[in-house]
Amino acid sequence: MKRQILSSSIAMAIASTAAMAAEVTLYDYKEATSAYEDAYINGALDMQSGNQDQSSYNLDLSADYERVFSSPDQNTKIYFSGTTNRSRGPNDGDKSDNSYQALGSITSDQYFTPGSSGAFWYGKGEIGARTDMEDPFTKLTVGLGYGRVVNATPMIRAMRLVEALIERNLLNGTPSVATYQAIANVIARESEYRSRYGLRDYQMEWISDIETALGTDLNARGVIRIYDVLNNERISTRKYGWLVRAGAGAVLSNYDGSDGDPALEIGAEYHHPITSALQFSNEFIFTTIIDSGDNSFNARNKMSLTYEISDRIDWENAWLLDYSKYDEGIIDEVTANTLTSSYRYYLSNQLSFVVTATLTDLDDGLDDNGNDDLDKSLTMGITYRLK
Repeated sequence: MKRQILSSSIAMAIASTAAMAAEVTLYDYKEATSAYEDAYINGALDMQSGNQDQSSYNLDLSADYERVFSSPDQNTKIYFSGTTNRSRGPNDGDKSDNSYQALGSITSDQYFTPGSSGAFWYGKGEIGARTDMEDPFTKLTVGLGYGRVVNATPMIRAMRLVEALIERNLLNGTPSVATYQAIANVIARESEYRSRYGLRDYQMEWISDIETALGTDLNARGVIRIYDVLNNERISTRKYGWLVRAGAGAVLSNYDGSDGDPALEIGAEYHHPITSALQFSNEFIFTTIIDSGDNSFNARNKMSLTYEISDRIDWENAWLLDYSKYDEGIIDEVTANTLTSSYRYYLSNQLSFVVTATLTDLDDGLDDNGNDDLDKSLTMGITYRLK
């Protein structure tokens, strides 16, 4: 009887420990010094011929880049987005049209108390170019903010790594939250290992330290499985937390040739990993140029929900609301609502096939100018992920 009671007690203790370990979430990740990159090149081509005067085509190319350096005392974000289009109509005499636009920025948040989610000051620089510009757009902003957004991607990679080892019976039991944190901290320092040991050899040291953080000696199968998860499985960026910011600055040069105008901006972010596979994000920014009584401004909000269906399939949904108010000109205000839903299948770690459905509603207060109805489109294209 005593043996049965003792056995039951041990079993319950083991089950309790396993349950506690299984409750690890992305919120358990305590951010150390880390960095991450997201870089995409997207392309879509539509060509038509027959029953028209000449062959017509429409080529869209876009690039997006984001790199974030995080440490207890600062977060620095480098961002670039650019698009270009080349098209030709079906009628005789239709010529090829070209257009492009690009915007790059760097934002650095410096926390007054390192490691906190409290107050910080920030500086931001922006530069942009587009087809019809007289001068490039350049702007500098400084301001204050509160809160912190944590990049939890190293933790989801650690969770996936442990899951993969358990699936192959290469790991006995679920590690503690502290072990997950130790693994995630090593994963987060990949760029440090690459810099110290070189591109050719760094993974040997990196994976060896991950094994040490795991607290067990793995055989060759386990090491290969770690390598496979870290290099051949695509895991989308995960974040949690919120922040608000407000700043003032100056437009040093603008597309229309003007310069020296003071500017204000207010921004906010909120990121919530609903589950380990479902990420919600919302980003808002309000900007205005103070120019001798001109009360024009722009407000932009992007809400997104990404679901990782499997290691190779992501379902990405977004709602972009863009509102602009003008004091001068024929158009007083423009409201654009864009809904997109994308099915992304990774053919490899870097190449993906993307099907995107888009609904666009543009309200500019003018009738019969070609944008009165809801615009619907379905596009298929290839995305190459650089990072």
